[in-house]
Amino acid sequence: FNFTASTTNASPVSTCSTVVNISTSAVASISQEYPTYTILGQSQYQTCYPSSGFGVITPADSNTEGTALATTAYPTEKPNAMVPTRTVQRHSSGDASTSPSLSRATASKELDEQARKNIPGKNRGKRKADTSSSQDSELERVFLWDLDETIIIFHSLLTGSYAQKYGKDPTLVIGSGLSMEEMIFEVADTHLFFNDLEECDQVHIEDVASDDNGQDLSNYNFSTDGFSGSGSNANHSSSVGVQGGVDWMRKLAFRYRRVREIYDKYKTNVGGLLSPQKREALQRLRTDIEVLTDSWLETALKSLLLIQSRKNCVNILITTTQLVPALAKVLLYGLGEVFPIENIYSATKIGKESCFERIVSRFGKKVTYVVIGDGRDEEVAAKQHNMPFWRITNHADLVSLHQALELDFL
Repeated sequence: FNFTASTTNASPVSTCSTVVNISTSAVASISQEYPTYTILGQSQYQTCYPSSGFGVITPADSNTEGTALATTAYPTEKPNAMVPTRTVQRHSSGDASTSPSLSRATASKELDEQARKNIPGKNRGKRKADTSSSQDSELERVFLWDLDETIIIFHSLLTGSYAQKYGKDPTLVIGSGLSMEEMIFEVADTHLFFNDLEECDQVHIEDVASDDNGQDLSNYNFSTDGFSGSGSNANHSSSVGVQGGVDWMRKLAFRYRRVREIYDKYKTNVGGLLSPQKREALQRLRTDIEVLTDSWLETALKSLLLIQSRKNCVNILITTTQLVPALAKVLLYGLGEVFPIENIYSATKIGKESCFERIVSRFGKKVTYVVIGDGRDEEVAAKQHNMPFWRITNHADLVSLHQALELDFL
């Protein structure tokens, strides 16, 4: 079958399985650059899975899909503060390039990966293997998702590029992006120890688990244990020992363990972390963003939920946002149930290609990997690992992805 997306920028996902012809001009240009590399959505699906023995997958029930955004049903109220008051030195929670017009500096993917400080000793070759369940051995396809501008629209809200591309009111678009960014860092700082962990970033939630002695944390006081994640922070005592030392690593592991507990507890009810006013503001903000982005997240969720409904498939998230704010972002956008915390990776420190290597090591080489994203970095990483890549640049690409999944081409 030859398959193409519609030319409309925003349309609800159709459950129709109509297959139409596609122009070969895009395929020709891509073939010149990557003669042995397949980009999905622009070539025949059969070439990606020549020997697939998969049965036909029933499309996800529309009622199930429609309830995905309703993980927390809150009253609506416009948030009071539109512009965050955080310092400009804080790394952005976005995944993409910089924008000098923002009040908060937003590092590019490449520079962010190079500039991120490596805390001595924090990985020391003792990292536990990434969490895997007994179902991993039954997996046949692993879908590797980018986050920003693929599943959600976030960074292009901050820069105003989305407003320019789709003719939206830039004031509303940028204001919504700034409000969401403020909320992301508020949750990360208040509930997920980002003030402590910003300079102790990890790729995966289990990376320092081997330093955890299993101590009961029920009555543990994190605010008085003297832990300091930054050597330049004069507000914390350094009496806990040298960064990278046994005691320091143990306290670091305690924080990541608590982060995991909080994520697991609130992944389907992020409103439980927020005050009533913030809950209302979040629901209103998510609704506003969906309207401004013509239901981008809802469209992407249709594919995510369809993949999730298959017993032999799994969704994995790889983002260049630091791990802790990435977790806050996933929770606030209502994606916690789609992505268990063990299936979330941050490429800030090591880049996406190295993240892909870790994931292949976890799931093995017998499964088929499909990379879904908008950026050059995940495309190059997919090429290096000979993984098919599905490019997302507009709503139509999301629609065609869902249709391909419905037809069991993916």
